[in-house]
Amino acid sequence: MRTTLRCFGAAVCLFLAASTVMAQAQPAQPPAAATPSAPASQTAATPEFNSGDTAWMLASSALVLMMTAPGLALFYGGLVRKKNILGVMMQCMFLAGMLSVVWALWGYSLAFDDDMPGSHGLIGGFGKLGMSGVMSFWDSATNKAVVPQSSLAPTIPEMVYLAYQGMFFIITPALICGAFAERMKFSTMCVFMLLWGTLIYCPLAHWVWSSKGIFADGPHKAFDFAGGTVVHISSGTSALVCALVLGKRLGYGQEPMPPHNLTYTCIGAGLLWVGWFGFNAGSAVGANGSAANAFLSTHLAASAGLLAWACAEWITRGKPSVLGACSGAVAGLVGITPACGFVSPLSGIVIGFCAGTVCFLACTTLKSKFNYDDSLDAFGVHGVGGILGCLLTGVFATRAVPGTSGTGGWLEGNFQQFLNQAKSAGAAVAIAVVGTFVFLKVLDALMGLRVSQSDEIQGLDLSQHGEEGYIFF
Repeated sequence: MRTTLRCFGAAVCLFLAASTVMAQAQPAQPPAAATPSAPASQTAATPEFNSGDTAWMLASSALVLMMTAPGLALFYGGLVRKKNILGVMMQCMFLAGMLSVVWALWGYSLAFDDDMPGSHGLIGGFGKLGMSGVMSFWDSATNKAVVPQSSLAPTIPEMVYLAYQGMFFIITPALICGAFAERMKFSTMCVFMLLWGTLIYCPLAHWVWSSKGIFADGPHKAFDFAGGTVVHISSGTSALVCALVLGKRLGYGQEPMPPHNLTYTCIGAGLLWVGWFGFNAGSAVGANGSAANAFLSTHLAASAGLLAWACAEWITRGKPSVLGACSGAVAGLVGITPACGFVSPLSGIVIGFCAGTVCFLACTTLKSKFNYDDSLDAFGVHGVGGILGCLLTGVFATRAVPGTSGTGGWLEGNFQQFLNQAKSAGAAVAIAVVGTFVFLKVLDALMGLRVSQSDEIQGLDLSQHGEEGYIFF
């Protein structure tokens, strides 16, 4: 174990050092690098940033970070057995740190730089390695400091846009942790997430959100306002692959494995709900009508998802549970994520209700029928909810929403948009499933995926971190 950790640490350090050197080796970009289409003389002047938009995006960035730590950490931490709570929380905290550095050094460039030559919209280039052309610089011609801006977010500094998108890069891999909770080696998890973020998330984000991605414009243009495809479909389907490849927990199906502290889960769900306003409304990249529409649609979808799941339990089991209410709210939030900037708030209620109902069936009937051990239902909520939300975006999208681009959805007579949504969902599933399977198989051969049987029985808190995290109040 110690040898593995030393090797991993050395590899990461070398990778980071090499990336930094590459970034420094890049030729200095003229001010126009922040806005590729503008001549250098135009960007030498101070950009006209909107202080309200900037303030909103800074706040949204903080809200999205809160979704991972402490939101997701508490939500997942309460669902595992008490001997594994620190293991889950450490995964969330460590990923927040590691992936932030990865995003700054090379992730943002691969996702949002201009296309890599010859890639035809599949991945970004290396022009923004090490935040080159993103950080402020001194312009000797005007004798002023210049703050670059992005063509994707022209009213805020590009540093803020990088930070905001970086919070998405943190939480997306963290969602996968729910599938292999209580049984994956921490060292292997670190390497897996490094590969997954770089080679799955970054290309997918470039496909959907960059200016020239294959699903960003043109005949295949797909709507994904805040990450239904990029975040939830990718992480949810990868979670299913992880659950299948790693296998079931010891004793699964033979002994009870109830959540050890639903109070933590309920608090975590509340933090996720609040943070999701930054996740969805922040994706408008400004304090404007589009953000207002996304905010209200998000809240109503979460409310409808909660009601749908709770009522489904009430009907089938005789009692609505706290866990069901929390899961339903998250399912509604997942379902509305791709749609919130393209549909009306009333449609948000419909989407949230559908997501709550369908995800309930996926986490109960579907999971029981196929008997896979998705520990915390990452696939049932994020994978299924993400696919459903992506497709329903193509049904309910409307021109009436402020800032909406495109020609509406199925209800407005544009069935082609529904087909484009299906294409983008299929592409996300394909890259996530194939990439995740390959990474896991290679890492299993090199490092091993699961902790030993004795370590799993002891719990990850002690076996992986040498600490006990559960405190009785």
